[in-house]
Amino acid sequence: MKKGINFWSFPDETPLREAAELAKDAGFDGIEFCMAETGELGLHANDSDIAAVKQMCDDIGIEISSLASWVPWENSLTSDNPKNREVARDVIKRLINAGAILGVDTVLVVPGYVGVDFVPGSEVCRYDEVYERSQEAIGMLEPIAKKHKVAMGIENVWNKFLLSPLEFRSFIESFNSEYVGAYFDVGNVLLTGYPEHWIKILGSRIKKVHFKDYRREPGGFGSFVDLLAGDVNYPAVMDAFQEIGYDGYCNAEMMPPYRYFSEQIIYNTSSTMSRIFSYLD
Repeated sequence: MKKGINFWSFPDETPLREAAELAKDAGFDGIEFCMAETGELGLHANDSDIAAVKQMCDDIGIEISSLASWVPWENSLTSDNPKNREVARDVIKRLINAGAILGVDTVLVVPGYVGVDFVPGSEVCRYDEVYERSQEAIGMLEPIAKKHKVAMGIENVWNKFLLSPLEFRSFIESFNSEYVGAYFDVGNVLLTGYPEHWIKILGSRIKKVHFKDYRREPGGFGSFVDLLAGDVNYPAVMDAFQEIGYDGYCNAEMMPPYRYFSEQIIYNTSSTMSRIFSYLD
């Protein structure tokens, strides 16, 4: 398995080169970049700008492990507003295209949501309509993913949607495509279940993994904590990954970064991930 670090683990406005160099120095194999609306790797960056990011990482000696974006939280694939759905589809198209230029094999896709507690003012949509819209949108995007040979990793997120591993598996299987899989987030599952169960049920459908940790008490968004400081049973998680034969990237998503000496969370996380990985040695 490979160690990666998500760009949201760094303070806002961190230059891409600075983040990549810090990740490399901390011992990570890869970095997961995130496309914002603006910035160095913004949605409107041209192909040459994106290729320059790939060259920069090649020069540093670190892989780009995958690509994500926050924008689909603000413009959902399953919104009641058709315009929001169109924006979300266009964002994912750009993610796929940029991912191909960056050389990644998977981009993170939020499949829409029924409701979101941590996004102020977000809409609430009917579950059955969300399911249908999400299937329709992913189905429209699948040929683009296939053309670029970049899979869409559907992440299990706090969206009040696809709430069980069986439903999640069935949703992925409905596309019958190697370019639609799971981007499995270990910490997100603790709210309603057990990550080791999800891993075994999703099996080879898992394309990428997010590492983080979570305390069930007191709960809520503020209960995400440093790796091994929460309730994720990482020995059981690693046993499950070994059982299904997963050997790809585990990208740590440490949000928010430390307020002071923020670089320390990068080094701490790398060291802790090495300890977790060593469980299988």
